[in-house]
Amino acid sequence: MRKNADIRKKCPMKNNPLNSSVVHVYGAGLAGSEAAWQLARRGVRVRLFEMKPLVYTPAHHMPGYAELVCSNSLRSAQLSNAVGLLKEELRRLGSLIMEAADATAVPAGSALAVDRMLFSAYITEKLENHPNIEIIHRERFDLDDGVITVIATGPLTSERMAAFIRQRIGCDELSFYDAAAPIVDAASIDMKKAYFASRYGKGEASYINCPMNEEEYEAFYRALISAELAPLHAFDTLQGGEKPGQKVFEGCMPVETMAKRGRDTLLFGPLKPVGLPDPKTGKEPYAVVQLRQENLARSMYNLVGFQTHLTFEVQRRVFRMIPGLGQAEFLRYGVMHRNTYLNSPTLLTPQYSLRREPDLFFAGQMTGVEGYVESASSGWVAGVNAAHRALGMEPVILPEITAIGSLARYVSMEGTVNFQPMNVNFGLFPPPETRIKGGKAAKNEALAARSLAALEALAPRYGAALSERENVPKHTYENDTATAEGEGSGKTD
Repeated sequence: MRKNADIRKKCPMKNNPLNSSVVHVYGAGLAGSEAAWQLARRGVRVRLFEMKPLVYTPAHHMPGYAELVCSNSLRSAQLSNAVGLLKEELRRLGSLIMEAADATAVPAGSALAVDRMLFSAYITEKLENHPNIEIIHRERFDLDDGVITVIATGPLTSERMAAFIRQRIGCDELSFYDAAAPIVDAASIDMKKAYFASRYGKGEASYINCPMNEEEYEAFYRALISAELAPLHAFDTLQGGEKPGQKVFEGCMPVETMAKRGRDTLLFGPLKPVGLPDPKTGKEPYAVVQLRQENLARSMYNLVGFQTHLTFEVQRRVFRMIPGLGQAEFLRYGVMHRNTYLNSPTLLTPQYSLRREPDLFFAGQMTGVEGYVESASSGWVAGVNAAHRALGMEPVILPEITAIGSLARYVSMEGTVNFQPMNVNFGLFPPPETRIKGGKAAKNEALAARSLAALEALAPRYGAALSERENVPKHTYENDTATAEGEGSGKTD
């Protein structure tokens, strides 16, 4: 650990004493991959540390980078939705994550979903073949002296890395539970009972819908709220010893936790039937379970909104009560795991760097942004600003009227009480300068237009790639038993 951190922050940027010839990035998830890409395309040499394939977290299964461990959906593609706007901003700024998502998209109505294996493979190929990126397969739980570093080790950061971060920043991280939905074999779905449709007929009819009548829903609800939960792993124990469901993020809540809030809660959530009439009857069912295409081959579908912490045996029994899934073959069961995040408003700047140590950046869900695209957004900001710091340039702070800028402002706003992870939403944006007629949709469209207009002047400056530097070695595998650095980053995001 460096002992002169307080001295360095007083040095002028142009005379930064750091070794700026290379920047380290920890974690090749969504945020880390984006940060490394933005650094490299600006001519900065990058050492990207990724512990896979030597070590996997319980949530990771593929050796490639930017692995999507929960849903394969990046949510709405419409500009009238804040996450749709965030995607468009990232596209205009040269995001690798958005380039990969657009190249590997699968039909998902008005949403953007991807083939997760092709998505990861696309990003892996780009990073492994960039001349400015050296990939080192090793866990990290410390920093190298005098090196600008972006930590994007994700919400399953290992205990030793988490302990190092706590020691470095001088406070505890917070934690909550996150959960992933099960995936079933498309060939095992009974299409005599299910039907294809997208809500309100938007886009291609790409979702499989499993309708329930009131009696079927009642039986399913009773089975769900009385079902057995899977035991916690040691790494999933909260600091205060809370049990699952006591501290869960609203945007990725286990379906059984949601059900326990009341009998009809699911009918206004993942089982909402509105806009999904059954073609057999022409009427909306009492409840509908939707399944979303998981890959381009349409051989796998995930249960939308069915993140769960039920045991595998219980998942088979209870979820097969859904009409059309009576003989479903589960290719992946739902899992639940701990997510950790920083109390960012007390620590970070809008550049995602530590206020008291501006050469140390954080990115991804550990900063308190929630969601795939939001993680990529934080990686873009951290990567660009780490590059500017290495090159002796001024920091980049996008206007808060942009989606990227509003998220950066949210995680860095001093004085925030009870900080919680947040998806991008128009509530984070400053209100329009004038009153917008036409309701919520018109207001959102006006906010999106304002954002893109502000970004238009910045995109050529921050979106264009700069010159490349020298080539560097591509891969180094280091066994932690042969080095003093040992265990480190966990789930990358």
